[in-house]
Amino acid sequence: MEQRKPPLTLYLAAPRGFCAGVDRAIKIVEIALSKWGAPVYVRHEIVHNRFVVDELRAKGAIFVEDLDECPDDRPVIFSAHGVPKAVPAEARRREMIYVDATCPLVSKVHIEAERHHQAGLQLVMIGHEGHPEVLGTMGQLPPGEVILVETVEDVATIAPRDPDRLAFITQTTLSVDDTAAIVAALQSRFPTIVGPAKEDICYATTNRQAAVKAIAPSIDALLVIGAPNSSNSKRLVEVGRAEGCAYSQLVMRADQIDWRSMDGVKAVGVTAGASAPEVLVNEVIDAFRARFDVNVEIVETAQENVEFKVPRVLREPA
Repeated sequence: MEQRKPPLTLYLAAPRGFCAGVDRAIKIVEIALSKWGAPVYVRHEIVHNRFVVDELRAKGAIFVEDLDECPDDRPVIFSAHGVPKAVPAEARRREMIYVDATCPLVSKVHIEAERHHQAGLQLVMIGHEGHPEVLGTMGQLPPGEVILVETVEDVATIAPRDPDRLAFITQTTLSVDDTAAIVAALQSRFPTIVGPAKEDICYATTNRQAAVKAIAPSIDALLVIGAPNSSNSKRLVEVGRAEGCAYSQLVMRADQIDWRSMDGVKAVGVTAGASAPEVLVNEVIDAFRARFDVNVEIVETAQENVEFKVPRVLREPA
């Protein structure tokens, strides 16, 4: 006699998964491969997801960390996270074909930084040290023009050259709540600091965090599907914990789920970072269905219909 599976409700957060910037970046690589043939080089992971990168690698993309690893005679694509100004400048010097897949919302922050710099303001960037987006944004301006802060505590220790001539910008994939606290600390210490009317955190990051907050009161555990180097995915785990869901786990795929932690669990939330494809969400749902009598409930807090065009060079005939 077949053993009955224990009942379980899966609360599926919506929105989740791919955002418009990630969707555009993947299309850029695919169209470039179609237009110019393989191999096409990509500087840094196009988006932070191993499954996506492996799929593109199988189609002929070669991922490198530096432009020095690329030959002059093959196209190179810059990742969705953005690159310092020196990178496209070097590509032009070498007369390379290059395509910039920087998310337009990251490019918007680059433009803000340039505008404030031209107005004579020193920049404070709220972000995570070493993240490609932060390196790309800080690399838009000369050294010393951007001060990085990661925490409220950092705000107390920075020493700008003129406290009355400051502006702030933010990484697009931060915790909405943590960033608001850092902005408040900056405004308290530097009352004349200039900033965007709304923080630069992108719509997709904001929406995915709001969806986690909506399901958190109903769940015993939260699974975030995403990569360990994905900033927005890690923030979703933190939001889950902050909302009272002590067991919030980041997994790249279903085979990473710690099933022992699911003993006695009645309700599990599932979401995905902005660079995780829906196929991985379905894989996780199937893994639960193999072990539980699953009821799926979708909790939608927003609808997204944003779409970004690919660069003109890819829309022109070869």
